[in-house]
Amino acid sequence: MLTLGKGAQYDEMEERFHKLITTIEENHWPVYGLEIRKNGELLHSYGDTKDTRYPIYSATKSFVSTAAGIAVNEGKFSVKESIYDYLKSEVPVYATEAQKETLKKLTIERLMTMSVKGYPFRPEGDDWLSYSLLYPLEDVETPEFNYSNIPAYLVGVALEKATGEHLADYLAPRLFDSLGIKNPVYGNCPAGHFYGASQMEITVEELGRLGQLYLNDGMWNGARILTEGWVKEATSVKTACREGGYGYFIWKYKDGFRITGKWGKRCFVFPDTGSIVTYLSDMQNNSEDLTEAVMECIGVK
Repeated sequence: MLTLGKGAQYDEMEERFHKLITTIEENHWPVYGLEIRKNGELLHSYGDTKDTRYPIYSATKSFVSTAAGIAVNEGKFSVKESIYDYLKSEVPVYATEAQKETLKKLTIERLMTMSVKGYPFRPEGDDWLSYSLLYPLEDVETPEFNYSNIPAYLVGVALEKATGEHLADYLAPRLFDSLGIKNPVYGNCPAGHFYGASQMEITVEELGRLGQLYLNDGMWNGARILTEGWVKEATSVKTACREGGYGYFIWKYKDGFRITGKWGKRCFVFPDTGSIVTYLSDMQNNSEDLTEAVMECIGVK
């Protein structure tokens, strides 16, 4: 299904959008749904954007970043503290002093900026928390980009300890209810902690609302959810990488930033033009082809 913005005139943008949809359909790209918004107004949509929730994989990490920003504003959390400060009660009794010292050197900020060398892609075994806390890291003092699910998982558990609530319960009145994301699907680790690296399922429109919150500098319907300072910090380049840079579980992208999950889960935000493009797809191969087609549609080079 193709939907155009209300009262939209046939112009160059509409022509480019029709070209995008033709490209998607001719290539049989598995796109679930896509939205283009500008200044809060829906300009164009395609496919299923409201009715079905789909896995968003690593885009879940940006919800953890948002939770951290809320908790920081409430005085319950600090990115300057170490992961040991929040999770020392969870460190196994058999941990060595060297392992504890490593955790004391790992700040929340280092974890949120993916600047810790040595982590594997995901936790393993039946005890994800012990595995993650005690994973052998040879050099924690030299920042280097290393993408892994473990940092987001650890930060999520640290937030639960800091706030005294399961992270989904903490976010419900502070974020999900405000954004109209009612009872989102999420996953837990074997011990019952929110798995902040992946496993959320939401609609295209719901993911776009998170992007809109950041475009609005943390405001939603006249209420402040995040401080402007947090939005600026979270979306700025904290760690250099070949993809353009990484902030607090949010990627830099050209003149804006993006919330990203594998296989073509994207929410692109361009503050200079007030534009947001959100889509969910199952592009297990060549997902960047879809990105290039979308950027050509909205005129981003």
